[in-house]
Parts: sequence; C-alpha cells; structure tokens
Amino acid sequence: MLNGVDILGVWVQSGPVHNVVDHIDERVEQRDATRVAFLNAHLSNVCSGNEALRNRLGQFLVLNDGVGVDIARRVLHGRAFPENLNGTDFVTAYLDRTSHDLRLFLLGARPDVVEKAGAIVQERWPRHTVVGTHNGFLDAADEASLRRTIAAARPDLILVGMGNPRQERWIADNVPGVCLCAMAVGAWFDFITGTVPRAPGWIRRARLEWIYRLCIEPRRLASRYLVGNLLFLARLGLARVRLGRFQEG
Repeated sequence: MLNGVDILGVWVQSGPVHNVVDHIDERVEQRDATRVAFLNAHLSNVCSGNEALRNRLGQFLVLNDGVGVDIARRVLHGRAFPENLNGTDFVTAYLDRTSHDLRLFLLGARPDVVEKAGAIVQERWPRHTVVGTHNGFLDAADEASLRRTIAAARPDLILVGMGNPRQERWIADNVPGVCLCAMAVGAWFDFITGTVPRAPGWIRRARLEWIYRLCIEPRRLASRYLVGNLLFLARLGLARVRLGRFQEG
C-alpha cells in the first residue's frame, strides 16, 4: 500500500520500491490507465506557476524524486519519504522486478540515443520486447503520425524522456488514447546509453547527484539547480510559515 502527501500543491505517493512496482503491476494487469511521473524540485517549481499542469498531475501516480522533495516532506509533514524513488533508478528497478513481460515503446532524446537505448534495453531485459522507438523532437505534423505508429505497435508501456514538463504533458494527452501506461523517465535514455555519465554510487548515496550533474553540464543546468533550488527552498519556507499560522489558528 502506498502513502500520499501534498508537496507544495502536488499529491505525491510513496512506499518501498517493491510496493510501488506491485502497485503499477496490478494496474497494468487490470488495464487501468496509468500515468507515472516523478516530482523533483524542478518539476515542483514548474508546477508552482502552472495550475493546468498541477491539475493534470492529479491524474498521475506521482512519485518522490530527490533530496528536495524529501526535505519538503520533513518540513511539512514531519518525516522523510520511505525511499528515494528517483526516475532513473526506479525505471531500471521496474524493468527488473515487474511480474509482466512487457511490450515497450521508447520515446524521447535524439534519434541516435533513443535507438541505442532500445537496443540496450532489448539486450539487458530480453524478456521484454522493444516494439518501437522515436526521438523526442516533435512538431505538430509528427504528432498524429506518431500516435498511429504507437497504437499499431501495441505497447504495454511507453517510456517518455522529453524533460519536464513536455513529457508529462505528452503522457496526459496520449494516455489512454495510444497506450494504457506510460512513465516520464527524464534523462534515463541518456544515462543508460552512457551519453551522459551518472554520478558514482557514493555521490548518489549521499544524495548529491545534482551537484555532479551541475559540474558535468554547468551551462544547461545552472539555472535549474542553483536558481531553481533556492526558489524551491523559498517556496517551502513560505509554505511552512503558512502551515504554522494555520495550526496556531
């Protein structure tokens, strides 16, 4: 059973990895429309000024990703999440542990990266079947054709790596229309192919992977991690003040 809490306007569910895998598996078996996203500090900031996106995430199974939302739960609800369910590790864990042999469609990243990711996924998880790949650079003319392609491939699960919030919007627009289940996987295709290196294990265990990524891609991620993290903490501080006033009242 999963537990849910409100993190700055987004309902986030959590639990041990095996429980979350079992929960998604049950939904897949029952053919329930399932949209999976991962709330980190960056997506929380994006949601803060976008009510429509917050409302759409209400239709998702939103999992906790990273130290920022863990701090938020401590501040707002008195305790941390049971486990860090960051998308990069959870997608890998799900493909490892799911009880289903899945038909997979990979959507996102550059053409060469997603094609390489498809080959790696097929080799690493031979019990699953990669039924198609498509890059994440879409225009309006591509959308209808892509939907037809995915529907014809009949995937059980689409892994969508377009970055926030494009991947969440795509899933909201297309599940259950073209597939009953999709996960927003962020940079997973880049990581699994080695296009972008992951932090060493000890850095990930220390919950400092964001610093490593900032050092690797400073121009692209400086605003997200330096300015964005400060903005997230400021929003969290204001929420804690309002909570204190409410409790006093």
